[in-house]
Amino acid sequence: MPNNPASHEPAESPALLSTPELNRTVWERAAARLLAKMLGEFAYEEVIEPVPRAAGSDAYTLGLDDGETLNFRAGRGVYGGWHVAPDSMRVTDRNAPAGTGQDENTGTIPFGDPLQFLARAHRLLELDGATLGHLIREITTTLAADARLDHTAFTAVRLAELDYAELEGHQTGHPWLVANKGRLGFSAADASRFTPEARRPVRLPWIAVSTRIAGYRGVTRLATPEQLYAQELDAPVRESFAAGLRARGLDPDSYLFLPVHPWQWDEWIVPLFAPAIADGDIVPLHTDEDLRLPQQSIRTFANLGHPDRHTVKLPLSILNTLVWRGLPTERTLAAPAVTTWVQGLRDRDPFLRDTCGVILLGEVASVTVEHPLYDHLPETPYQFKEILGAIWREPLHPRLAPGERARTLASLLHTDPHGRAFTAELVARSGLTPSVWLTRLFAALLPPLLHFLYQYGTVFSPHGENAIVVFDGQDVPVRLAIKDFVDDVNISARPLPEHATMPDDVRSILLTEEPGFLTQFIHSGLFVGVFRFLSRLCEDQLAVPEDEFWSLVRAEILRHHARFPELKDRFEMFDMLTPRIERLCLNRNRLYRDGYRDRPERPHAAVHGTVPNPLHPSV
Repeated sequence: MPNNPASHEPAESPALLSTPELNRTVWERAAARLLAKMLGEFAYEEVIEPVPRAAGSDAYTLGLDDGETLNFRAGRGVYGGWHVAPDSMRVTDRNAPAGTGQDENTGTIPFGDPLQFLARAHRLLELDGATLGHLIREITTTLAADARLDHTAFTAVRLAELDYAELEGHQTGHPWLVANKGRLGFSAADASRFTPEARRPVRLPWIAVSTRIAGYRGVTRLATPEQLYAQELDAPVRESFAAGLRARGLDPDSYLFLPVHPWQWDEWIVPLFAPAIADGDIVPLHTDEDLRLPQQSIRTFANLGHPDRHTVKLPLSILNTLVWRGLPTERTLAAPAVTTWVQGLRDRDPFLRDTCGVILLGEVASVTVEHPLYDHLPETPYQFKEILGAIWREPLHPRLAPGERARTLASLLHTDPHGRAFTAELVARSGLTPSVWLTRLFAALLPPLLHFLYQYGTVFSPHGENAIVVFDGQDVPVRLAIKDFVDDVNISARPLPEHATMPDDVRSILLTEEPGFLTQFIHSGLFVGVFRFLSRLCEDQLAVPEDEFWSLVRAEILRHHARFPELKDRFEMFDMLTPRIERLCLNRNRLYRDGYRDRPERPHAAVHGTVPNPLHPSV
């Protein structure tokens, strides 16, 4: 029996590594896009304040630390958003040598380097040295991932033919967060093996963990570990695992089996659980031979060989976007109970169950492994309490009707190398006009989200990765699938009758927010985080003016209100149409609020001022 659970992977010699995506043409194209995004999102969050060159002009200037000026063109959009044109960015440079593309009239040269921007504007941005150093690293690794995506990009036509799991490997990451693929902790070799854009299926190794330090939870149909393993593991694999334990003189009935990420095993589990390995409480096994593909969250794997088997979510202690991507022990234990409660709301509600047909991809089983020291030291950084465990989530494919196909909401923001939007391709395939197609999209997404909010005081975080659009055979949006309950479900802090029957273990784990802020999960997760970008894209490529886009969104909300007049008090309590909303800031969190510092609790988005709500009648 192999002693190293990652031994199924042949060692890769650094001499064999290839980086064809790291060439000047690809890099400069990706860098200009990222700088344009950086300027736009920093301006949206009021990290920078570009100055218009003239009243009503779309030309802006920004002073740099060295006295030079960065010039660019930008359009303004809803929520006070900015859309910077990548080909418009130029910088004044009094000492520019010949051949640099200097414009004799303006004294400017082309500029498209986000790393140089950080170096030349760090005092403007008020960044301390530690934050600046880590941020440059995180932006560089994000750019390297963007270059890989550019180098291997598909056309929109080809993307439309991919299935859900494969399409995930072509997405460009969070549209709002600038450093959206930092993955601090991964080496270049790790990125080439384990990231979504690498598109390399892996075989996950398994381990056995003694029930002295591990706990199992499952929904009713998976109440025992044996019921889960009967679905997830072939009989010879189960017997091989048990035989390996018996050969060591250990009782298989006293152990739980779970897969581990090969990187996590090598970098975190062996070093920090070494005493448990030495005591035989953790026993390395071997792979189950199933091929799995990493999805956009990196730590989640879809089973390619057996799509009816669960998707598995594993802790991966890398710093990516805002947090370390581990699995909190208490929330992992509670995942099946939260699933049972949330799915029970749907199953007892004819509107959610029958009219909407909403798919809730439940987290139906979990194994948690407590660290004997870190889990009992509240002052230690949270990433040391999220090292080892697993969550099994219901797979999407068996829940689709014949002819249906699914794509994450994030894919609708994708643009191919020829500049064609993926959304434009889907609209063309549907045969519908863009406005009608968008109406169908909003009718698929909004009613279930609004009904959970109004009727049950419960919200998901329907951002581009969690929200999944289900299409019919003509690529028309028909319904919503949603995932990630235990991390991203919040409930009203104001007591509601519908919460009276909530089990105590669910109540104790779900985060609560006041009604006025609970709406932010839809506003920021869906409207600011996705529709803010989609509305601009539809204006550019589908000739749907941004005002019309948002009028269609508002019309769907009002249609829902008319359908449930008995919930009028809830519409007022959870007011989606208020004149202004708080501006949540994801990039400010990294730049100022939390930076790269360790802390005992997971960080949350910063709030900075307010922005106009495009859904308010006066806007």
